[in-house]
Amino acid sequence: MSKRKLLIREVFERIKKKSSRDTKSGWADDLSDDLEKKIKFTISSKTLSRYYDSFVAEIKEETGIEAFILNKLSEYLDYKDFEDFSNTFIKKNEEAKSTIVKVSVDDGEETLSKKISDIFITITNTLENNQTFNLSEFVKQNGMGILGIILIISIFIGNHHSSKDTLNKIITNPLNIFSDAKLETDRKYMYWSGERYIATDSNYISPLVKPIAMDKNRFIHFKKITKPDTLTVENAYGKVWCSKSNNEVDFFTMDGINPDNEKELKEASEHMILTYGKGE
Repeated sequence: MSKRKLLIREVFERIKKKSSRDTKSGWADDLSDDLEKKIKFTISSKTLSRYYDSFVAEIKEETGIEAFILNKLSEYLDYKDFEDFSNTFIKKNEEAKSTIVKVSVDDGEETLSKKISDIFITITNTLENNQTFNLSEFVKQNGMGILGIILIISIFIGNHHSSKDTLNKIITNPLNIFSDAKLETDRKYMYWSGERYIATDSNYISPLVKPIAMDKNRFIHFKKITKPDTLTVENAYGKVWCSKSNNEVDFFTMDGINPDNEKELKEASEHMILTYGKGE
């Protein structure tokens, strides 16, 4: 289920619990009023009804939703924004108890469904407090396949003697292979969020956003490194690119153009890493 669909369904689930009505139009009216009262956000009940038809009743083709509206609806559900909702929401139903993994085997493809809801991983002495992860939810939220599962198990179980520093490097290194969002490369377009590309089916998000055709390679691999102080010559030289503007340097995980200022990226030199990253 897409994150947009999940968001709209959860929004209507919330208003259904508060509303005394039992029709789509009634829920949409009450939701419009509640959004205005709770977060000072105005949206017509007609628009909300259209969302219901597309994402809840599924009687119409999925409609586009502006990023601003997605953020506001996420705020209504007590999340910071849509990215926060997408990364942290856990669906509490049977669907959340299983994960489907597609495995490519030569010319064919198999689909395996495995119940792994009872598998938990506890990380001890790697963070300030012990933390427990439900493997199925971790995989679901991070868009990992079978290789990702194997990697997680090898790190947290097979290498349980690893030091705190080693695991912290895995967690904090901006070049690690853990995906921060589910890949949705089947979408037609993508747009730059300031840190990574977001997939969308709409060619219009807002006047300030310019969706471009989906580029699977760039969507998956091109990201801004938001913690340049984690970069060192050892872990970054030959692996990151950068652009400099107004004495500020942005680092990226792939060559190309800086989407924020359209500056051409260059491979980060040792000098740039030493000056603007951690360096050592």
